[in-house]
Amino acid sequence: MSTEQQKKAAQRRKNYVRSKVFGTPERPRLSVFRSNRHLYVQIIDDIAGVTLASAGTLGKSIREQVGSSNNRKTAEIVGEAIAKQAVRVGIKAVCFDRNGYKYHGRVKALADAARKAGLAF
Repeated sequence: MSTEQQKKAAQRRKNYVRSKVFGTPERPRLSVFRSNRHLYVQIIDDIAGVTLASAGTLGKSIREQVGSSNNRKTAEIVGEAIAKQAVRVGIKAVCFDRNGYKYHGRVKALADAARKAGLAF
């Protein structure tokens, strides 16, 4: 499979997930983006088009805790951080947008940590 075919397949998976997941003010969307080096999470109200909270491995507090590694432990820390921000803003429940990534590894670790910290999916 060529790089172009891989990109098209990834976009197709992402579009499929996004067609089913939509964030409202009562239940915003928790969107995950992972690269090879970093992990980013946003809580988004799709109706207003506004990001309500965000966290990632490039954030100062998280970067101090984990250093430069990007693994499940890092994903757990990011999940806890986004859940704490969400509770602080007044969000208790979200729709999980895995962005076409498999619910496995870092994505699963992030989701489990966010649930454990008090966010309902």
